Amino acid sequence: MLEVEQKYELDDQPRLRGQLAAIGAIAGTTERHRDTYFQHPSRDFVQTSEALRIREIDSIASVTYKGPKLAVGDSTLKARKEIEWCLAPGDANGCQMHELLVALGFREVATVRKERQSFHWPAGNRELAAFTLTIDLVDQVGLFSEIELLVPEADAADGNVDQAGERIAALAARLSLTRPVRESYLELLLR
Repeated sequence: MLEVEQKYELDDQPRLRGQLAAIGAIAGTTERHRDTYFQHPSRDFVQTSEALRIREIDSIASVTYKGPKLAVGDSTLKARKEIEWCLAPGDANGCQMHELLVALGFREVATVRKERQSFHWPAGNRELAAFTLTIDLVDQVGLFSEIELLVPEADAADGNVDQAGERIAALAARLSLTRPVRESYLELLLR
């Protein structure tokens, strides 16, 4: 799958929560994320727009590889292949994976910490059911909202990524999210 997402700076969290409730969004529990990013020993992920991280959510770890960002019509929209797998139960906190990556020559870059609450819509809501929206309070960075759609990788050449971007933009406009951000949380933290 390709993850197509847009991040927005968020100024008025209570207003957004009210708008989400008004259009039938279902709030998930608030999670605490700790994302530790790594640099490849022989490939510059900054240049290739890739990312490798160990994510710990409430003491359960996973590894995520994010492929290069794909060119999409809107310069603030991100689309990329994402591969993710859970490390539990053998390495629930990710320490063994961290040790393995360092042993292979990967270098730890930084750790992004955030509180995240996700929102989704019931399957019966054909217009919105495919969306995930998050509200993220990122330590040392700020408050953001992300809107995400998943597109099958095989459909990427058929214009579905651009269509996903248009759908994201329409939902953002409906929710008065007007300040798009291209940089990742890691980039914002390092800046």
